[in-house]
Amino acid sequence: MVGTNKIVLPYAPRYAFMPFHNRTERWACLVAHRRAGKTVAAINDIIRAAIMSKDKMPLFGYVAPYRSQAKSVVWDYLKHYAQPIMADSNEAELTVTLVNGAKIRLFGADNADGIRGLGFSGVYLDEYGDFKPSVFGNVIRPALSDKQGWCVFGGTPKGKNQFWSIYSTAQRSKGEWFHLTLPASKSGLLPDSELAAARAQLSEDQYLQEYECSFEAAILGAFYGKELREADDEGRITTVEYQFELPVHTAWDLGYRDDTAIWFYQVIAGEIHVIDYFAVSGANIAELADVIKSKPYKYGKHYLPHDAKAKTLAAQGKSIIEQLAEHLGISSLKIVPDLSVQDGIQAVRQMLPRVWFDADNCHEGIEALRQYQREYDEDKKAFRQTPRHDWTSHPADAFRMLAIAWRAEPKVKAPDTIRPLIVGPQNTVTLNDMWATTKSQRSSRI
Repeated sequence: MVGTNKIVLPYAPRYAFMPFHNRTERWACLVAHRRAGKTVAAINDIIRAAIMSKDKMPLFGYVAPYRSQAKSVVWDYLKHYAQPIMADSNEAELTVTLVNGAKIRLFGADNADGIRGLGFSGVYLDEYGDFKPSVFGNVIRPALSDKQGWCVFGGTPKGKNQFWSIYSTAQRSKGEWFHLTLPASKSGLLPDSELAAARAQLSEDQYLQEYECSFEAAILGAFYGKELREADDEGRITTVEYQFELPVHTAWDLGYRDDTAIWFYQVIAGEIHVIDYFAVSGANIAELADVIKSKPYKYGKHYLPHDAKAKTLAAQGKSIIEQLAEHLGISSLKIVPDLSVQDGIQAVRQMLPRVWFDADNCHEGIEALRQYQREYDEDKKAFRQTPRHDWTSHPADAFRMLAIAWRAEPKVKAPDTIRPLIVGPQNTVTLNDMWATTKSQRSSRI
């Protein structure tokens, strides 16, 4: 009889996480308060799945909002807990290889293209509410298909964003989805004295969001939280039809090494109907112009940020507006006045009560506006007035262009209506004729 070696991993699961570790469903949603230990639980859940995997060349992934965050928060945990069964580690690729050949690799959602082409046996998406909404559908979901891999969406609430949508789906789809919510008041993972101190030191919204897992609490530091909640409550995030008899304008923010964002809108009776949204990373000017021309819209003006006038060496000394003019025509392009970021944010706030969004076409853009927030000053323990730069920045900057452009548009005076005056059987005399005659008679008397 061949002896077997018993390997003990340095992990003792917390009781609150046992239902998570014992799940059998392919899809899972884990909502947990701060300092609950969900990162450690997730890493050990992946390690167990990897060492027990029967897949050919099994690959498991841990995706954080940023690769730097995955490295600083998760990498040491992964090496520590996997050490007894680890064959190799590669810090450059943030990859651990286990003794059975299974690999566990850390990624950042900020570089989702680095995940394309891979096939996962299982993946954990940490702080999913901070992801760009398209990352799962465009990148992660296809990567699970060939091995029929599992996926866990984890995090702490951050308003009603894509993580809330997953949470709602998991609640409705029991049997297909595993769902676990761990608020601090029920998890038993933090002492009552610590919770009392946190409640005393934080605002009510902060405490409810960070410790009680509330999706209803306002997103901390959000610029447009109040205005978008009102848009939701008033039914202005809905289906918005394209009015073919009126022009569609576009508002742009141009990224050179990262995203370009474009909003499509119509102005109707003082309302701004935002009917479409497009964002892409790494596209050139010709590709962007092709997207514009492929839409079934009759265009008015394309509003570009002020730096579109700058000439670049890479384009043989041509500015962005000159390059776009070759495809869209110079008469359709217009540079938005150069206002400060704060003035632009104020313009958006003033405009939002007039805005109607198409919920489907503009989903990702709306989520970006919801999550666009101030940068947090760790030293002063307060939010700065300056925005945090993340995936929401380009959609929000493009929307500022929209607000400034809409405010700057000249108001078109409706043409005078000629109203017929019934005089005689032929009815050919108009009020304009009468006014002209009256003016002529007055002039002759002077």
